[in-house]
Amino acid sequence: MKKLIILILIALVSSCTSTQLTDSWKNPDIETYAPSKVLVVGLTSNIEAKQKFETKLKDEFLMRGTDAYTSFEVFPKSFKTEKLTTNELDSLEQQLSQDGFDTIIFSKVVGSEDKIAYTKNFDVYDETFIKFKEDYLRYQDSFYNPEYYEEYTVYHAETSVFCICPTKESELLWKGSINIVDPQSIDKTVNDYINLIIETLEVEQLINPIALSTEKETS
Repeated sequence: MKKLIILILIALVSSCTSTQLTDSWKNPDIETYAPSKVLVVGLTSNIEAKQKFETKLKDEFLMRGTDAYTSFEVFPKSFKTEKLTTNELDSLEQQLSQDGFDTIIFSKVVGSEDKIAYTKNFDVYDETFIKFKEDYLRYQDSFYNPEYYEEYTVYHAETSVFCICPTKESELLWKGSINIVDPQSIDKTVNDYINLIIETLEVEQLINPIALSTEKETS
């Protein structure tokens, strides 16, 4: 029931954006969580999108009184152009723990698919009385008229929140599956995506809203 309420709330937030939350999973052993030092990692070959994404998400945590850094600030330069081995990732995680990081937010695109949006809506027709020639005339444009439909791409992305726990392997706190629909602008897509992540994490009580952080600072 709680998951249904969360999805409804997030659907209202994402209804007018280029991003859509399709699934949200929270570790059932975690009721609330308050990160103190966060590393933001976006895995993409588009350096401009990666930098804008990580910087904006970092700023969201800073506004909530949480120390945060991007992978550009933390990872060695070689990590940006080369694949990492298991040993390298183990060493990196140990170093992050030693440096006081307790949370990693990891976002990546896991797939994509091409879609077709038809420009005509035939819902007004009464299907009961339709004849073959009428049906044929209605849909033949999909083959002979390129303006009849519009092709676009949906990217399937995932964002995961991991706790760097010294006594155990990194623990998954939350994972969200998000569709990015027909992105046209890096700035708008990044803003929509991050707004959706932040709203979801607030609802899941995995970060504090800005107002609560401000109250703590002034008290």
